[in-house]
Amino acid sequence: MIYDIHVHVGSAVRRFDGSAGEAAEEMMARARLHGIERQCISSLLNPGNLAYPSLEQVRQGNDHALSLAAAYPRHYLPFCYLNPRHERAALDELHRCSDRGVVGIKLLVSCKASDPLVDPILERAAALRLPVLQHAWNKTVGQREHESTSADVAEAGRRHPGTHLIMAHLMGAGYRGVLDIAPMPNVHVDLSGGEPETGIVEYAVRHLGAERVLFGSDAPGRSYGVQLGKVLGADLTPGQRDLILWGNAERILRL
Repeated sequence: MIYDIHVHVGSAVRRFDGSAGEAAEEMMARARLHGIERQCISSLLNPGNLAYPSLEQVRQGNDHALSLAAAYPRHYLPFCYLNPRHERAALDELHRCSDRGVVGIKLLVSCKASDPLVDPILERAAALRLPVLQHAWNKTVGQREHESTSADVAEAGRRHPGTHLIMAHLMGAGYRGVLDIAPMPNVHVDLSGGEPETGIVEYAVRHLGAERVLFGSDAPGRSYGVQLGKVLGADLTPGQRDLILWGNAERILRL
């Protein structure tokens, strides 16, 4: 059993082989070829404004993720995408989605994780016992205006110790990112972002503990096989590998 904590799904688009069809069906088949039995999905369909989607785009994307989870309940686990700049409407959307069975929340680049606009969502996430998957990246150049760094995620974790935060993109946050979140026991990291890099997974396990590291592919932007290589090629004990591939996800998602 492998859980992929970080997957995006679009609407009906071309499959990986170029033929027309439902992208979600192709992703499920490809994941299962690699032993991935459950995928945590968030969707914005195919919006032109990925950074600051409208409330309508958010609702359409969440409906898409929920419909796929309903169609393939043994494979897809829906996350609720939110734009904190919608303020009260974002909380209303969270409750609409939680009533329909989402298992987590996804935040992208509409707000830094440390922005006070995010606080109500993190508070409500704790009350609903839903983990929050927060995009983060430490860039030398090209950092978006409201894109979170690992320091932003650490600050959010400090302010909301009762909320499970998963910092996306170990390869994007890097060694500095691991050290930033290390003091916050409620902040985890997924392994997505970039290609395998020797030693960084072991570094994360050494400083955070295997209990705070989760497998995430960031598919379809990344290959399942290459991303799994980060875990399977790392110097880990069987117990540590099991926690990263499925044990931590089952615990955090309360499955």
